[in-house]
Amino acid sequence: MRLGPKPAVLGLQILCASAAGAGDAEELHYAQGEHRTDYDREALLGGQEEVDEYVKLTPEEQHKRLKSIIKKIDLDSDGFLTESELSSWIQMSFKHYAMQEAKQQFVEYDKNSDGSVSWDEYNIQMYDRVIDFDENTALDDAEEESFRQLHLKDKKRFEKANQYLDPGLNLEEFIAFEHPEEVDYMTEFVIQEALEEHDKNGDGFVSLEEFLGDYRRDPTNEDPEWILVEKDRFLNDYDKDADGRLDPQELLSWVVPNNQGIAQEEALHLIDEMDLNSDRKLSEAEILENQDLFLTSEATDYGRQLHDEYFYHDEL
Repeated sequence: MRLGPKPAVLGLQILCASAAGAGDAEELHYAQGEHRTDYDREALLGGQEEVDEYVKLTPEEQHKRLKSIIKKIDLDSDGFLTESELSSWIQMSFKHYAMQEAKQQFVEYDKNSDGSVSWDEYNIQMYDRVIDFDENTALDDAEEESFRQLHLKDKKRFEKANQYLDPGLNLEEFIAFEHPEEVDYMTEFVIQEALEEHDKNGDGFVSLEEFLGDYRRDPTNEDPEWILVEKDRFLNDYDKDADGRLDPQELLSWVVPNNQGIAQEEALHLIDEMDLNSDRKLSEAEILENQDLFLTSEATDYGRQLHDEYFYHDEL
């Protein structure tokens, strides 16, 4: 069997590639340690069309919508935005746009408009045809075998998302399929899938060696920089109990993007840059004084919230 276009493989790597992709984006976002607002606006505002739309807003309308957003972030209505309030708002924004994207995809994948997405419809949208692999028969070609394994993992995740065992996924289940990290009943599946991929000795944990994958240290040379970075992440970010291995919960923090951590970092960044009186919180006046910075941050999804009534409308 000769497979279709190889880029389709990318669509199957949602879980295992997201963490690595986030690392690449972070390097571009903070090139040489410097925060690039041009990257914020160009890469994350949502494309050239939305950038152009942002520019079309009058200063008065920008000001009005921004003040409305500030009011909503201020949960206790005390006139100040704290790190916690900013972080909560940014996390809510992440989830909102992930859900909106999944809802748009659902309509595209539901070919017969019956309110559910079947496995065949998913295949047709992804690959222009229905693909069916034998679970027990490996392919000779290494690249095609890799695709088969990824496709089978995708099918397994699809089946796990199907709570009610209907012929297809409803919208809620489709969101669970596309964003299992956002749905409680998918957590165990995410953990087990990660263990199957990385836990080579089957002990239920991921050691540093398993974490590093195929890398084998050359005793005659120093470890390359990327290995040192990965070791540091393993020891300081993921191995919370310092026992030299990742248990299932620690593993989850590795394989699922940590939106909470990203949101907290951005909240701290905004306070560091915009807090003029050093009280570790932001007033409306301080934000408006630094409006451009606020509009090129995750707090407003790089300005996109000014074009989304969900955020700036009086009732959220």
